[in-house]
Order: sequence, then structure tokens, then C-alpha cells
Amino acid sequence: MAPNNSSSCGLTKLLTIIGVLIGVFTPIVYLIERNLESLSVFKLDELHDLSMRGVKEYGNDTAKIVEYIVKELHENHPSYVNPKWNDPDEWFFNNAGGAMGGMYIIHASITEYLIIFGTAIGTEGHTGRHTADDYFHILTGEQWAYVPGEFKPEIYGPGSMHHLNRGTVKQYKMPESCFALEYARGWIPPMLFFGFADGLSSTLDIPTLYRTVVLTGREMIGNMLIGKI
Repeated sequence: MAPNNSSSCGLTKLLTIIGVLIGVFTPIVYLIERNLESLSVFKLDELHDLSMRGVKEYGNDTAKIVEYIVKELHENHPSYVNPKWNDPDEWFFNNAGGAMGGMYIIHASITEYLIIFGTAIGTEGHTGRHTADDYFHILTGEQWAYVPGEFKPEIYGPGSMHHLNRGTVKQYKMPESCFALEYARGWIPPMLFFGFADGLSSTLDIPTLYRTVVLTGREMIGNMLIGKI
């Protein structure tokens, strides 16, 4: 039987395309990785200081703390911040790693996201193993975390910050009401699969998945159009 030249040519073309894409994107990824700090809109010290000031000013009043934080962020970074924290349509459920809470997107781009995440009744789950560093600034309530081999929980209260290093994983719990300013820096798009997994395999909550895609896409595309990756 004569060899199937069309199949062989098709495979060669596919491998060539893959090779070209790897050759093009590898240096881009390398340059972005080397310059994440300079490409970032939000600074780590800025967010931690802002969170602590909000907690000190308003105590357990979560709404006032969120308003305080978003107002200052919008004043300092007007082109990159979604200021509509008090619009119910900007909030939606997030089911990920078995945990469930509400979230509102302050900023989302290819290399950064900044959100308010929390719940008024408590939740527990898997942090996910992510392609970005995650900084969880507790505003009200407590977050507990656990890693295998330890016999006591890590406990983070208002004004503290829980740093989940890129590529690491923990069990976490908000035992009661808890809200946080969550900031991630690194490669954000791969993290979205973790955010969609429960909705596609467990809750099957298509309207929430739709809102997640629409609001995240709106912010990411909007930032790309003004040159923010």
C-alpha cells in the first residue's frame, strides 16, 4: 500500500506551526516574567497598606472598608479600576476547589487580577495550584490554612496578608463571615480553568459561568485595549 502522503504533510505542517508558536511566544513569556514588577499597575506595599488603613478606619464594617479601598484605588489608577463595587450586577458567585463565595472584580488583565472575595456564612476548600502569586488581604473575619505535615492551622485575621506562592497549594477555610482583598500577579488566564471547573463538573450553574466569563472578559479585553497586559 502506498504511504499516505497527505497525512504525513498534515502532521508536518502541524508540528511546524507548533514550533513557530513556541519560538514566538517563548521570548515574550520570558520578557514578561523578567519584568512583572514594572508591568504591574498595583504594588504589593500599596495594597497591604490600603487594606490595613481600611480595617483600622472601619473595623467590622465590610461595606465601608470595600468602599474606602475601591475609592482610593480608583483615584490612584482611574484607567485600570472598576469602581462599581455597590452595583449588585458586578457581584457574582465563585465556586472553585469546593469553596463558594461572592466576588467583585476590581481589575483583571493578563498578568494581574484584583478582586473582593468573601462570604457571610463561611466556606472551605482547595486553594488551587496557580500560575501566579496570590496575596489574600483579610478585611473582616478570619481565614484558616493548612498544609500536610503541620498539626496547627495558619490563622489570618483582619489586616493580615496570606501569601500563597505560585505553584503551591493549601487547604483553606473561612469558618464564619470573612471578606478579603485578593490580588494575584503572574499568568492569570490559566487560573480561569480552576474558576470554571466546579461550575462545569459540579454545580452546572450556567448563568453564573456566563456572568463570570462576560465580566472577566470585559475587564481583560478593556485593559488590553489600553495597552495593559
